[in-house]
Amino acid sequence: MTKTIGILGGMGPLATCDLFHKIIDITDAGCDQEHVCVCIDSNSAIADRTKAILEGGEDPVPEMVKSAVRLQSMGADVLIMPCNTAHYFYDRIVPFLDIPMLHMIRETVKTVRQRGLTKVGLLATDGTCRSGVYETAFHAEGIEMYVPSPARQQAVMDVTYKGVKAGNLSIDLTGFYAAMDELFDQGAQTLILGCTELPVAFDLFHIDRPSIDPTMVLAAAAVCFVGANVKEDAGY
Repeated sequence: MTKTIGILGGMGPLATCDLFHKIIDITDAGCDQEHVCVCIDSNSAIADRTKAILEGGEDPVPEMVKSAVRLQSMGADVLIMPCNTAHYFYDRIVPFLDIPMLHMIRETVKTVRQRGLTKVGLLATDGTCRSGVYETAFHAEGIEMYVPSPARQQAVMDVTYKGVKAGNLSIDLTGFYAAMDELFDQGAQTLILGCTELPVAFDLFHIDRPSIDPTMVLAAAAVCFVGANVKEDAGY
């Protein structure tokens, strides 16, 4: 019998749904009973992580801890958190837990190394970019990381907040494509979709650029952790 995955979600709800969907998609299962057990707490009361980091906004940690403990009490054996920016607070959450919490960004670094890549471009929120959570992890492994210029970064934020989070499918993507082109022009070999809304955006807007999806990486790591098998053609 496999163990249970707990998803600390709500940051945002679509990203939470995307992670659960990917867990189902990549699990090598032939029937309902061969899929892994998943508990989800989509806690929309968790305060905005970027505002907390950059503007001194409401601390999201109390609600994140509340969700984590709730998932643990539901029987989760391992936790995963579909929000890159939230990993800035990772070390403040884990002391309250008696079970492991996988680290999305560290798992992504492993994937980059496995692919033999040395230069990546980061698409993420202002909070993730300026907190240094990705930069620190990549530089520790000798991987160069590029981020968009301030003008292009605004387009990334717009796709995240005014596009996916707002459910706006008519948003102008011109600036977002320019941000991606800028990163490749700097030497990036692939893009890191370092905001969990961005894989959703790539699907919604049919964007086809070389990229690594940390949500998919995290899903695969969680499936393996609980003792299930990942499909050979999962492509993560």
